[in-house]
Amino acid sequence: MSVAQAQILEALKKIVDPDSGKDILTLGMVQGLVVRDGHVGFSLEVDPARGPKLEPLRKAAEQAVEKIPGVLSVTAVLTAQKGGAPAAQKGHGHSHGQGGGAKQLVPGVKAIVAVASGKGGVGKSTTATNIAVALAQKGLKVGLLDADVYGPSQPRMLGLSGRPDSPDGKILAPMSNHGVACMSMGFLVPEDTPMIWRGPMVMGALEQMLRDVAWGELDIMIVDMPPGTGDAQLTMAQRVPLAGAVIVSTPQDIALLDARKGLNMFRKVEVPVLGIVENMSYHVCSNCGHREHIFGHGGAHAEADKLGVPFLGEVPLHIAIRETSDGGTPIVASQPQSAHAAAYRAIADRVWAAVEPGVKSSRPAGPRIVVQ
Repeated sequence: MSVAQAQILEALKKIVDPDSGKDILTLGMVQGLVVRDGHVGFSLEVDPARGPKLEPLRKAAEQAVEKIPGVLSVTAVLTAQKGGAPAAQKGHGHSHGQGGGAKQLVPGVKAIVAVASGKGGVGKSTTATNIAVALAQKGLKVGLLDADVYGPSQPRMLGLSGRPDSPDGKILAPMSNHGVACMSMGFLVPEDTPMIWRGPMVMGALEQMLRDVAWGELDIMIVDMPPGTGDAQLTMAQRVPLAGAVIVSTPQDIALLDARKGLNMFRKVEVPVLGIVENMSYHVCSNCGHREHIFGHGGAHAEADKLGVPFLGEVPLHIAIRETSDGGTPIVASQPQSAHAAAYRAIADRVWAAVEPGVKSSRPAGPRIVVQ
């Protein structure tokens, strides 16, 4: 049975805002309604000050639509709005995420680093996971935000499952493994549920995973960015105070072309590019030890030199990296003495060396004594 938008709107019209006594349709709170093959998505635009206490309203709206025959899944998010413009669409006039209150999203995090790629399939998530675990092994307090809403993979890669706790019903507790605290849409939505959100809904969800999660005090947060250079990536770069970005590419020309686009996007919003990682750089035969350059070799290094950014290192194409990632035991954690783990640790060391000066400068020099 197909689901008509009229049926959904009729169901949502029965949901009443407790403060105004009016239904959420009349108030214009329902935005971005998408219906596709029985899967429904929409956002509820609310005043930022009311956001934390409107989670029951969001759940009620979601449940009302779930009851409609033919509906397979429903995803609703709260999107803060002020002065008639949703927060997810703001921030396009400032750089580096420094304005518009973006810093308040994650006040306890000393440095946020995005791991990005111009296209999918280059091993961005695997790289982000192993960098995060390697940083945790250095004794740092590390968080990992899975910002790839359409294809969240961090729950599987970190060996995490279930739903995060929320002791007060408002703030979520991140889930942890291998010394890394993680939040992902994969914890909140079934793995086989397609995400059919538009840009503002995606940004609303990302802001909630930053603002409404008890990250605590972190030395560094790694953000596994969505692939590409669309609205979600651009808005994330502008709304979050990023200390820098790491670009992941494979050696072949077509991947490097897309990597260049991703790098230029960060430069345009004045986010420092910490460097380029060449993934699947080469393959070593497990039988004879012969090294083959399946996708070419050295292209990312040459591109880094050409663009004037650091080359952070190369990682081989190897079955152990794939197997450990799929199994939830990243190679840095499960095979720490391997050459592959050493490659990731070297990359993590270079990332930390690039952002550590900013972390140190943000620490107070000493106690502040106030006499009244």
